[in-house]
Amino acid sequence: MHQKNFTFHSATPKAEEQDGFIDLDRLMAVVIRRIRTIMLGVAVFVGLAIAYLLVATPGYTSATQILLDETMTKYAEDQPPPTSSQQADMDIASAVEILKSNEMALRVVDTTGLIDNDAFANPPQSPVALIKSGVKLIASVFKPAKPPLTPAEAREAKRQLIAATLQDALKVERVTRSSVILVSFTSTDPILAGKITSAYADAYLTDQLNANFDATERASVWLQERLNDLRQRAQMASLDVEKYKAENGLTSTGGELMSEQQISDLNKQLIIAQADTASASARYNQYKSIIDQGPDNAVKNATISSSQSGNSVLQDLKTRYLAVQKREQDVTQNFGANHPQAVALKAERQDITRQIYEELQQLTASYKNEFDVAQSRATSLRSSIEGMVGKNSEANKSLVQLNELNQKATALKTLYESYLGRFEAAAQQRSFPIAKARVISAAGVPTAPSSPKKTLVMALSIILGLMAGGAFAAFQEFRDRFFRVEADVRAALGLKFLGYLPLLGQQGFPKKKNKRKAGPMPAMATTTTDEGESGVAFERIMRVSVEAPRSMFAETLRNAKLASDVMLQGRADRVIGVVSALPGEGKSTTAANFAALLASSGKRTLLIDADLRNPGLSRTLKTPPQVGLIEAALGEVPWASAVKVDPRTKLAILPVVLRDHLLHTSELLSSQGMMTLMENARKMFDYIVVDLAPLGPVIDAKAFAPQVDAFLLVAEWGATPTSLVRDLLEQEPQINSRVLGVILNKTDMSELARYSEFGATERYRQKYVSYYTEDHPKTQVEA
Repeated sequence: MHQKNFTFHSATPKAEEQDGFIDLDRLMAVVIRRIRTIMLGVAVFVGLAIAYLLVATPGYTSATQILLDETMTKYAEDQPPPTSSQQADMDIASAVEILKSNEMALRVVDTTGLIDNDAFANPPQSPVALIKSGVKLIASVFKPAKPPLTPAEAREAKRQLIAATLQDALKVERVTRSSVILVSFTSTDPILAGKITSAYADAYLTDQLNANFDATERASVWLQERLNDLRQRAQMASLDVEKYKAENGLTSTGGELMSEQQISDLNKQLIIAQADTASASARYNQYKSIIDQGPDNAVKNATISSSQSGNSVLQDLKTRYLAVQKREQDVTQNFGANHPQAVALKAERQDITRQIYEELQQLTASYKNEFDVAQSRATSLRSSIEGMVGKNSEANKSLVQLNELNQKATALKTLYESYLGRFEAAAQQRSFPIAKARVISAAGVPTAPSSPKKTLVMALSIILGLMAGGAFAAFQEFRDRFFRVEADVRAALGLKFLGYLPLLGQQGFPKKKNKRKAGPMPAMATTTTDEGESGVAFERIMRVSVEAPRSMFAETLRNAKLASDVMLQGRADRVIGVVSALPGEGKSTTAANFAALLASSGKRTLLIDADLRNPGLSRTLKTPPQVGLIEAALGEVPWASAVKVDPRTKLAILPVVLRDHLLHTSELLSSQGMMTLMENARKMFDYIVVDLAPLGPVIDAKAFAPQVDAFLLVAEWGATPTSLVRDLLEQEPQINSRVLGVILNKTDMSELARYSEFGATERYRQKYVSYYTEDHPKTQVEA
């Protein structure tokens, strides 16, 4: 069979390691490759932006600034404690929400009369709004009917709708970290925009004043009600205290209960009575002891009572006694005790002694009475105190309840006084017409539209166009799993890349005279120049490699011939099968041109059309054959008689004549008759190029593979999926192991550089284009 298995390619594709996470070179190559898609996306969005700017209604924005100032009321109200930054932020956020509220919008609607402004109440609707209105109208048909609105209800509904429109068009925001609030409104009417913005500022200031007044008014009313209630309760509590005192005999004077005051007075009197009793007892005992000593000794001791009050008589008697005693002593010393004067003085002295003793007795009796009276008084006071203490203990038990009543009355009185102070303060604050805010930038009438922002719209459209175009380009790139460049062949299949076959025209190339002499042909081939019985003429597209020998098309086929010469060197005869994965990839054109190139180089070459089900090669013959490969393999005719010779290239061609009843083409290709035919052909030709059926739809190529020394794999540039070819070759190892290389057919050379990475040979095609003759058209036909 003269057949050997060869491995013509490496087992694994070359891997290119990337230093970074993103391959910038590949990314840039993708951008350049899909730049038209990206630019188309940009153009579409820019066009949409221009259309929008042309039809969009201009909007005018008027703005005002309101400063929230707590110091506005510092001269009218008590200075509040300093607020924290968090509280200040909360106050500003509350002010923003107040300005956005429905109540504020309704107030502006009423003050500006927008409810009667038809232009504002019924603006022209956008297409989207019209669609929404239509959907709502259709949906309303399926909803239960509602009762018709009264004129007042219809006007209120319209008022609420206008307020909602105001809220949608209003923008309220805080200016950085300041206490300033920016209020802006956008409208198609600049005058109306300024009017509404000013109305919002005035409405907010008025709302602040009204809020303060309403708050103080409500506080005053509430405080007044509380004061009346507290006054009545305080009075009732005081009356309860007095009534309880009267019922329990808890009369008080000077802030004390009567019983406590009486006990205190009795205690004071008892102390005095006890002191008087002690004093009277002392005097009585003193005088009683003097009397008990007798008259003589009483006269001697009578001096102790000289300091007592009421003893003037006793003092006089004592003085007389001492004077008489002295005179008696003097007379006795001078005249003797018997002297009449001495006796008279002694009698007088004794009489005075008697008087003194009698006086002492009287004083003792007097002090005895005084002592008894004092002692009786003290006993009486002590009894009175004991009685009062018993009564006071009962009063103390009642005093607990009295204290509770007093506390309640005192608390109500204090609370009443506190609320009275608040009521007076609230009554004064109602007269303060001061708001804690002021306008620092008045709203004016805008002179230029604020929307649409042309620069922003155009910039945004370009960005969106770049994003959309980039996304679609990425989608295209993701879907592009076809053979484009040499690196795709190596990465996907690990096969040798033989080159690109450019797009060919339907009319072929200009006819050129072939100055090269053809080599000797087999005896059974004719050399006649007319298209006789044994002669055949190809379509011009099958002679590109001969008519344009300096084209890239011919150079790629020469590279395939070189690969076969290197890989099959030492063999006198070589059978090369041309296959593809799918129909329509141009394998027949490639096989015909490759065979013509071999024939024009002086090699004895036979081209066999072995695609028995779709013989595209045979269809390019200008003269339809009568017999061919099928008849030769079946032994119906000698195979040499079925061969036709191209008079121009001297190429021997074994065509196919279709038979309707031929079903098992693979069995025919692997039959003994086909084997015998190939054995005989090997003896007569240097090269046998076989155009086989595609690998995907039929198994004919697999059946004929044992007769083939090497294969040329043709893939359509930008159309054949890489995964399909890889899977087919993995399923057919007997073919995969003998593939000389891959040829990318129908290559759009103008687009080739866009699919290559930086540094790839495809990017430098213009550098060596002068080595080729570009004399072929740019439209491809299928063969």
